[in-house]
Order: sequence, then structure tokens, then C-alpha cells
Amino acid sequence: MSVREDDIRRPDGSTGIYGVVDKPEFALVIPLDGDRLHLVGQFRYPLGERTWEFVQGTAPDLADLDPAELAVRELREETGLEAGSMVELGRLSLAPGLTSQRGRVYLATDLREGPPQRELEEQDMRTGWFPREEFEKLIISGEITDAPTIAAYGLLRLHGH
Repeated sequence: MSVREDDIRRPDGSTGIYGVVDKPEFALVIPLDGDRLHLVGQFRYPLGERTWEFVQGTAPDLADLDPAELAVRELREETGLEAGSMVELGRLSLAPGLTSQRGRVYLATDLREGPPQRELEEQDMRTGWFPREEFEKLIISGEITDAPTIAAYGLLRLHGH
């Protein structure tokens, strides 16, 4: 990640500074088994709390991985799941007023379980299956607030799932 301040000129001719956080592209994976969604729970330091969200991440050491390969890697690493089918559902811009980071959303189905291969920062990660009805209630109640997770679920629904 890098943070920069760009000198800008607005349409009216005035000048200013625009702060930008540059981060690499991420992959977000929605593991779906029938009516169940698989989520990961982890402590998010900036929020000071644990959150439930879909599998998501970037390649280590700024590696330039194909987004589909990154999705396979993140799913296996965080959950131990391997997908027989991985379909791209769309793209997300994380917070376009603040960061250049974008991501791709994938639907993973035909899942097989195995052991996770987590990074050091993911040692406290938990995983769980949630029926779709319970997942939606957690969004409505404000217990799931991760914007990429909620947006990805919207893409899933728009694709007819």
C-alpha cells in the first residue's frame, strides 16, 4: 500500500490536494453450497472488532497474479475449500473517492473441503456456513457491514443466484 497527495486543478481553475491510497487489485470469493454461504470471521484492527465477510484478499508482496488464480488461492488459503467451478460475477471499486483499489468478484461452487493455509495475519480467522436467510438478517441488523461483501451479494443476486 502507498499513500500519496496529488496537486490538482479543479474545473473552476482553483488548486488543491487530493489524497489517494494505492492498493493492488483484490479478489473476493462467494462460496455457495445450495442455500448456504461460507464466510470468514476475523478481527479488523481499524474497526477494533471482529467481522464476518466473504473470502477476499490481494497477492502477497505485490505479486501480479491473474485475478482468477488469486481467487482460487484466497479461497484455499482462508477456508481450505477448493471449487470445482469458479465464475466471475463482476468488478468492484472499493472506495473510489479514497483509493485506487478495485476487485473482482467470483462465485465458487462444487466445493471440496480441505485444510486452510492461512497467513500469519489470519491466525485468528474463523469460518462458518450461513443459510442465506441468516446471512441477510445479519446484514439488516448491522452485524455484517463489510461493503465489498454486501456489494458482492448484490452481484450474486443480479446474476440470478
